[in-house]
Amino acid sequence: MSDTPIDSSKRTWLIASGCAGAVGGVAVAVPFVSTFQPSEKAKAAGAAVEVDISALKPGEKLTVEWRGKPVWIIKRTEEQLAELPKLDSQLADPKSERNPAELTPEYARNTARSIKPEILVAVGICSHLGCSPTDKLTPGPQPSLPDDWKGGFLCPCHGSTFDMAGRVFKNKPAPDNLEVPPHMYLSDTLLLIGEDKKA
Repeated sequence: MSDTPIDSSKRTWLIASGCAGAVGGVAVAVPFVSTFQPSEKAKAAGAAVEVDISALKPGEKLTVEWRGKPVWIIKRTEEQLAELPKLDSQLADPKSERNPAELTPEYARNTARSIKPEILVAVGICSHLGCSPTDKLTPGPQPSLPDDWKGGFLCPCHGSTFDMAGRVFKNKPAPDNLEVPPHMYLSDTLLLIGEDKKA
Protein backbone atom coordinates (compact mmCIF):
# COMPACT_ATOMS: atom_id res chain seq x y z
CA MET A 1 0.00 0.00 0.00
CA SER A 2 1.31 3.41 -0.90
CA ASP A 3 1.69 6.25 1.60
CA THR A 4 0.44 8.69 -1.02
CA PRO A 5 -2.91 10.07 0.09
CA ILE A 6 -5.84 9.60 -2.33
CA ASP A 7 -7.48 12.76 -3.51
CA SER A 8 -11.03 12.98 -2.06
CA SER A 9 -12.48 13.82 -5.50
CA LYS A 10 -10.91 10.63 -6.90
CA ARG A 11 -12.38 8.66 -3.99
CA THR A 12 -15.82 10.09 -4.80
CA TRP A 13 -15.43 9.10 -8.47
CA LEU A 14 -14.26 5.60 -7.53
CA ILE A 15 -17.25 5.10 -5.22
CA ALA A 16 -19.67 6.53 -7.81
CA SER A 17 -18.19 4.34 -10.56
CA GLY A 18 -18.40 1.24 -8.36
CA CYS A 19 -22.04 1.95 -7.51
CA ALA A 20 -22.92 2.58 -11.15
CA GLY A 21 -21.23 -0.68 -12.10
CA ALA A 22 -23.17 -2.56 -9.43
CA VAL A 23 -26.48 -1.04 -10.55
CA GLY A 24 -25.66 -1.88 -14.17
CA GLY A 25 -24.79 -5.46 -13.21
CA VAL A 26 -28.12 -5.88 -11.40
CA ALA A 27 -29.98 -4.33 -14.35
CA VAL A 28 -28.42 -6.92 -16.67
CA ALA A 29 -28.83 -9.84 -14.26
CA VAL A 30 -32.54 -9.37 -13.43
CA PRO A 31 -33.87 -10.00 -16.96
CA PHE A 32 -31.41 -12.86 -17.40
CA VAL A 33 -32.44 -14.57 -14.16
CA SER A 34 -36.13 -14.01 -14.92
CA THR A 35 -35.77 -16.17 -18.06
CA PHE A 36 -35.37 -19.16 -15.74
CA GLN A 37 -38.96 -18.68 -14.52
CA PRO A 38 -41.61 -20.56 -16.54
CA SER A 39 -43.74 -18.33 -18.75
CA GLU A 40 -47.43 -17.81 -18.05
CA LYS A 41 -48.17 -20.00 -21.07
CA ALA A 42 -45.97 -22.78 -19.68
CA LYS A 43 -47.63 -22.50 -16.26
CA ALA A 44 -51.06 -22.67 -17.86
CA ALA A 45 -50.08 -25.70 -19.94
CA GLY A 46 -49.61 -27.83 -16.85
CA ALA A 47 -52.03 -26.11 -14.53
CA ALA A 48 -55.38 -27.53 -13.54
CA VAL A 49 -58.38 -26.07 -15.37
CA GLU A 50 -61.66 -25.10 -13.70
CA VAL A 51 -64.78 -25.66 -15.81
CA ASP A 52 -68.30 -24.50 -15.05
CA ILE A 53 -70.67 -27.20 -16.32
CA SER A 54 -73.89 -25.64 -15.01
CA ALA A 55 -75.14 -24.81 -18.53
CA LEU A 56 -74.36 -28.27 -19.97
CA LYS A 57 -77.59 -30.01 -21.02
CA PRO A 58 -78.10 -33.77 -21.52
CA GLY A 59 -76.60 -34.83 -24.85
CA GLU A 60 -74.25 -31.81 -25.05
CA LYS A 61 -70.47 -31.74 -25.18
CA LEU A 62 -68.01 -29.10 -24.02
CA THR A 63 -64.33 -29.11 -25.02
CA VAL A 64 -61.59 -27.45 -22.95
CA GLU A 65 -57.82 -27.50 -23.27
CA TRP A 66 -55.60 -29.03 -20.60
CA ARG A 67 -51.85 -29.54 -21.13
CA GLY A 68 -52.33 -28.84 -24.83
CA LYS A 69 -54.89 -31.65 -25.19
CA PRO A 70 -58.63 -31.42 -25.90
CA VAL A 71 -60.65 -32.64 -22.95
CA TRP A 72 -64.27 -33.52 -23.61
CA ILE A 73 -66.96 -33.04 -20.99
CA ILE A 74 -70.18 -34.73 -22.06
CA LYS A 75 -73.46 -34.82 -20.18
CA ARG A 76 -74.90 -38.16 -21.22
CA THR A 77 -78.61 -38.83 -21.50
CA GLU A 78 -80.34 -41.58 -19.54
CA GLU A 79 -80.68 -43.55 -22.79
CA GLN A 80 -76.93 -43.30 -23.48
CA LEU A 81 -76.13 -44.48 -19.95
CA ALA A 82 -78.57 -47.39 -20.26
CA GLU A 83 -76.79 -48.66 -23.39
CA LEU A 84 -73.30 -48.78 -21.83
CA PRO A 85 -73.54 -52.14 -19.99
CA LYS A 86 -75.10 -53.78 -23.07
CA LEU A 87 -71.95 -53.10 -25.13
CA ASP A 88 -69.40 -54.94 -22.93
CA SER A 89 -69.14 -58.00 -25.19
CA GLN A 90 -68.26 -55.79 -28.20
CA LEU A 91 -65.50 -53.82 -26.44
CA ALA A 92 -61.77 -54.53 -26.28
CA ASP A 93 -61.43 -53.38 -22.65
CA PRO A 94 -64.90 -52.90 -21.14
CA LYS A 95 -63.66 -52.61 -17.53
CA SER A 96 -60.70 -50.32 -18.33
CA GLU A 97 -58.18 -52.84 -17.00
CA ARG A 98 -55.45 -52.13 -19.56
CA ASN A 99 -52.94 -49.49 -18.48
CA PRO A 100 -55.17 -48.27 -15.65
CA ALA A 101 -52.46 -46.15 -14.03
CA GLU A 102 -51.99 -44.17 -17.25
CA LEU A 103 -55.48 -44.11 -18.73
CA THR A 104 -58.15 -44.54 -16.08
CA PRO A 105 -58.01 -43.29 -12.48
CA GLU A 106 -59.43 -45.65 -9.89
CA TYR A 107 -62.59 -43.56 -9.43
CA ALA A 108 -63.38 -43.95 -13.16
CA ARG A 109 -62.92 -47.73 -13.42
CA ASN A 110 -66.62 -48.39 -13.79
CA THR A 111 -69.00 -48.88 -16.71
CA ALA A 112 -69.61 -45.13 -17.09
CA ARG A 113 -65.86 -44.36 -16.60
CA SER A 114 -66.76 -41.38 -14.48
CA ILE A 115 -67.28 -40.00 -10.99
CA LYS A 116 -70.85 -38.95 -11.75
CA PRO A 117 -72.46 -41.42 -14.17
CA GLU A 118 -73.98 -38.75 -16.39
CA ILE A 119 -70.75 -36.74 -16.85
CA LEU A 120 -67.94 -38.16 -19.01
CA VAL A 121 -64.56 -36.43 -18.81
CA ALA A 122 -62.14 -37.82 -21.41
CA VAL A 123 -59.12 -36.71 -23.42
CA GLY A 124 -60.25 -36.46 -27.04
CA ILE A 125 -57.18 -38.14 -28.56
CA CYS A 126 -57.27 -41.60 -30.12
CA SER A 127 -54.92 -44.11 -28.49
CA HIS A 128 -53.78 -45.34 -31.91
CA LEU A 129 -51.83 -42.50 -33.53
CA GLY A 130 -53.11 -39.40 -31.77
CA CYS A 131 -55.89 -38.23 -34.09
CA SER A 132 -58.95 -36.60 -32.56
CA PRO A 133 -62.11 -38.69 -32.93
CA THR A 134 -65.27 -37.02 -34.21
CA ASP A 135 -68.63 -37.02 -32.49
CA LYS A 136 -71.06 -39.66 -33.66
CA LEU A 137 -73.42 -39.21 -30.72
CA THR A 138 -76.63 -39.95 -32.63
CA PRO A 139 -77.62 -43.64 -32.64
CA GLY A 140 -78.48 -45.48 -35.82
CA PRO A 141 -76.85 -46.33 -39.18
CA GLN A 142 -74.27 -43.85 -40.45
CA PRO A 143 -71.35 -44.01 -42.91
CA SER A 144 -68.37 -45.99 -41.52
CA LEU A 145 -70.45 -47.20 -38.55
CA PRO A 146 -72.47 -50.36 -37.86
CA ASP A 147 -76.22 -50.29 -38.43
CA ASP A 148 -76.85 -50.86 -34.70
CA TRP A 149 -74.66 -47.90 -33.65
CA LYS A 150 -75.62 -46.67 -30.16
CA GLY A 151 -73.69 -43.39 -30.21
CA GLY A 152 -70.05 -42.59 -29.49
CA PHE A 153 -66.99 -41.48 -31.43
CA LEU A 154 -65.27 -42.37 -34.70
CA CYS A 155 -61.59 -41.73 -35.36
CA PRO A 156 -61.43 -40.42 -38.94
CA CYS A 157 -57.79 -41.46 -39.42
CA HIS A 158 -58.06 -45.25 -39.19
CA GLY A 159 -61.64 -46.05 -38.21
CA SER A 160 -61.39 -46.83 -34.49
CA THR A 161 -64.73 -46.49 -32.74
CA PHE A 162 -65.45 -45.67 -29.11
CA ASP A 163 -68.67 -45.88 -27.12
CA MET A 164 -70.19 -43.09 -25.01
CA ALA A 165 -67.77 -43.95 -22.18
CA GLY A 166 -64.72 -43.64 -24.44
CA ARG A 167 -64.19 -47.43 -24.51
CA VAL A 168 -62.74 -48.80 -27.75
CA PHE A 169 -64.55 -51.48 -29.73
CA LYS A 170 -62.84 -54.80 -30.54
CA ASN A 171 -60.81 -55.35 -33.72
CA LYS A 172 -59.97 -51.69 -34.18
CA PRO A 173 -56.51 -50.09 -34.59
CA ALA A 174 -56.74 -48.19 -31.28
CA PRO A 175 -55.22 -50.39 -28.55
CA ASP A 176 -56.78 -48.62 -25.56
CA ASN A 177 -59.77 -46.69 -24.33
CA LEU A 178 -59.68 -42.90 -24.35
CA GLU A 179 -57.75 -41.45 -21.41
CA VAL A 180 -59.71 -40.15 -18.42
CA PRO A 181 -57.68 -37.25 -17.02
CA PRO A 182 -57.35 -36.64 -13.28
CA HIS A 183 -60.35 -34.57 -12.22
CA MET A 184 -62.58 -33.75 -9.28
CA TYR A 185 -65.69 -31.74 -8.48
CA LEU A 186 -65.23 -28.51 -6.53
CA SER A 187 -69.02 -28.20 -6.38
CA ASP A 188 -71.99 -29.79 -8.17
CA THR A 189 -71.35 -27.65 -11.23
CA LEU A 190 -67.63 -26.77 -11.01
CA LEU A 191 -65.16 -29.32 -12.33
CA LEU A 192 -61.39 -29.21 -11.85
CA ILE A 193 -59.42 -31.00 -14.57
CA GLY A 194 -55.80 -31.86 -13.81
CA GLU A 195 -56.10 -32.55 -10.08
CA ASP A 196 -57.99 -35.18 -8.16
CA LYS A 197 -56.70 -34.83 -4.61
CA LYS A 198 -57.80 -32.22 -2.12
CA ALA A 199 -54.87 -30.32 -0.59
